[in-house]
Amino acid sequence: MTTLFARKALLPDGWHDDVRLTLEDGRIEAVATGASRQQSDDELGFLIPGLCNAHSHAFQRALAGHTEQRSPAGHDNFWSWRERMYELAGRVDANALTAIARQAYCEMLGAGFTSVAEFHYLHRDPMDPGAVDTMFTAIATAARDSGIRLTYIPVHYERAGFEDPEPTSQQASFAMPVGEFLEHFTRVAPQCSGPISVGIGAHSLRAVSQASLRKIVALADTAGVPMHIHVAEQQREVEQCFSSYGRRPVRWLLENFDVGPGWSLVHATHMDDDEIAALAKSGAVAVLCPSTEANLGDGLFPLHDYLEHGGRIAIGSDSHISINPFEELRWLEYGQRLVSRSRNVTSLRDSHVGSELFARALEGGAVASGRHTNGIQVGEPADIVALSDEDPMLAGHNDDSRLDALVFSGYPLPVERVMVNGRWCVVDAVHVDRGRTRTQFAETLKVLGRGS
Repeated sequence: MTTLFARKALLPDGWHDDVRLTLEDGRIEAVATGASRQQSDDELGFLIPGLCNAHSHAFQRALAGHTEQRSPAGHDNFWSWRERMYELAGRVDANALTAIARQAYCEMLGAGFTSVAEFHYLHRDPMDPGAVDTMFTAIATAARDSGIRLTYIPVHYERAGFEDPEPTSQQASFAMPVGEFLEHFTRVAPQCSGPISVGIGAHSLRAVSQASLRKIVALADTAGVPMHIHVAEQQREVEQCFSSYGRRPVRWLLENFDVGPGWSLVHATHMDDDEIAALAKSGAVAVLCPSTEANLGDGLFPLHDYLEHGGRIAIGSDSHISINPFEELRWLEYGQRLVSRSRNVTSLRDSHVGSELFARALEGGAVASGRHTNGIQVGEPADIVALSDEDPMLAGHNDDSRLDALVFSGYPLPVERVMVNGRWCVVDAVHVDRGRTRTQFAETLKVLGRGS
C-alpha cells in the first residue's frame, strides 16, 4: 500500500485541498479531502490526472527536424514529407523501433502523458520482413520499459490509393493482405493485458479497400475494441474520395458504417458544415494533433463549430515533431484565434479555456484509448501527474486559473513527478530510465543516418 498527500488535487468535481490518496495494486483505493498528512505519506504539490496521447507513430520521432529543407521542386507539402517518411520507415528494424519508441514514450511521460494509443502500421522488419509480430513486440517492450500505459492499435494498410490497388515499393514496410492482418490481430490481442490493451485501425480510406474496411470494423465490433482511422487529413484526399466514392470522406464513413462512440477519427481536418454536425452527433472522438497538422500544412480543424454541436475531442502528438500535451491544447486554441481573429474561442461550458480544453482532452482520450477512466477517484488506475507547487509558472493562480497557466504559460513545464499504474516513472522532472534511453536513442539515430 502507498499513500500520497497533496496540497491540492484535481478530482472529477474540481480542485480540492489537502487530498490524501491510498493506492493498492496500481489503483486508487481511497480518496480523502481536507485530510491531515500522515508521517508515512509521500508529500506532493498539485496533482492532476494524466492525459492520453491518443495518436502516435512512435518511429517518426526519429524524423523530427529532418524534413525542414526546401525541395528542388520548390513546393513542399504533406505528400513530399511522406516521401521522406517512407525513406526512414524502410530503415527501421525491430531493435531501432524499440529504442525510438522508448525515447518517445519517456518524453511523453515527462511531459504529463500517462497513456498512448499507438497507431501502428510499421509492420515489416527489414531484417525479417515475414515476421509481422516482431514490430509489435518492439512497441510493447518500449512501453513496458518506459512505464507508459499502451493501447496497441495495429493498422491495416493495403494499397497506394483509391484507384491504385497495389502498394508501392516504399509502402512495403506497412502493407499486408487483410487476411494476414486479421490473423496478426488475433495473435497479439491475447498478449495485451494489464497496462497494455488493444484496439484496431484502418490507415485511411485511400489505403484500405471498402471490402477490407468492413472486415476490420466487424472485428472491432466483435472484439469490443476501439476503431481508429485517419480521415480527411488533406484536401487532395477529399477530392480523390469524392471522385472514387461520390462522397467526401467523413460523409462516406457516416453513411456506410455505424460510426459511434467506439470510433476515433484522426484529423478530420476537411469537413463541411453538415459533416461537422453529423460527426459531433455520432459520439465519435475527433483526435486532433495540431503540432503535426501545422507542421505538415494540413489545415485547421473546425473546432469551435464542432464543439458547439457537442463533439468529443482527444489530442495526440502524431509524428512527434513535439511531445507536449499542453502545447497541443494551446495550438488548438491559437489556431481558432488566428482564423476567427478573436480570443478564448473554444470555451463553451467553462469561462476558463485551459480548464475546458484539459477536461475535454481527458474525457476524449479515455474513450479513444478504450479505457473510459475518469481521473483521480476510487477504483481508477493510479495514473497521476504531480506539478510543483513552488514553480513560478503556477504562482499567484487560483483553482480557476491554474490549468490556464499550465496550458498558456509555455516552458518549462512544472511536471515534477509522474505515476502510472502506481509506479513512479518520472521523479524530480527526470524519467527514471533517462540515461540508458537517451544513449540508445542517440546511437540508433547515428546508425539510421537520417540525412539532412
